[in-house]
Amino acid sequence: MVLTTRRQLDGACGRALVALTGRWGGASSGGRLNLGDHVGDDPAAVAANRARVAAALDLPASRVLYARQVHGAAVAVADGPWPGPPPEADAVVTDRPGLALGVLVADCVPVLLADADAGVVGVAHAGRRGMDAGVVAAAVRAVRDLGGRAPRALLGPSICARCYGVPAQLRDEVAARSPVAASVTWRGEPSLDVAAGVLAQLAALGVPAEQLPGCTAESPDLSSARRDGAGAARTAGLVRWEPRA
Repeated sequence: MVLTTRRQLDGACGRALVALTGRWGGASSGGRLNLGDHVGDDPAAVAANRARVAAALDLPASRVLYARQVHGAAVAVADGPWPGPPPEADAVVTDRPGLALGVLVADCVPVLLADADAGVVGVAHAGRRGMDAGVVAAAVRAVRDLGGRAPRALLGPSICARCYGVPAQLRDEVAARSPVAASVTWRGEPSLDVAAGVLAQLAALGVPAEQLPGCTAESPDLSSARRDGAGAARTAGLVRWEPRA
């Protein structure tokens, strides 16, 4: 199954589809569905995997857009397929039908935003650095700038606080800006709960949110850079909007 999760949000003028992919069912080694083109995978396998995801969304591969993620807070606004190399951004928004936006993750929080009534959707790549840098607020602001009045958010699985150990100083630095993110691992060592930080930021912005269960480091069906190293497969969170016929 290419899409492990599918949700449809209905609005007065159209509907938004939010979806997630899993680790398996692709053309990469071991049958992985790796969508990342920056992890040392065979480019032909990545292209085949992306084509499978696009087909599951009923779109050509050129209309499923992924940015070049750098753990920052920059937002790209898409009005069609990228005319050249993907932009450097950790959030993408659009108000155009016939496009899907994808966010690549392997422990970070995939944030999928949709206002089905206004016809505006967005994605954000919220790892520890991006969450701390403000990518969530930047993405929500960009959705609202395009006319989104009441966006909702779905968070895909990410690494849990029990598995995401960090130095105590780093935890304290992040917690100074996002107190709910401070946590401990299974061994009682300092850790961060990035998803909790994202949920708190969304609540402060007035955006209703739902977090899907699952820890990427613990589940063999999810991708984890912490568990598998820098070459870990990247899964995706995806969102598209279409007007009513």
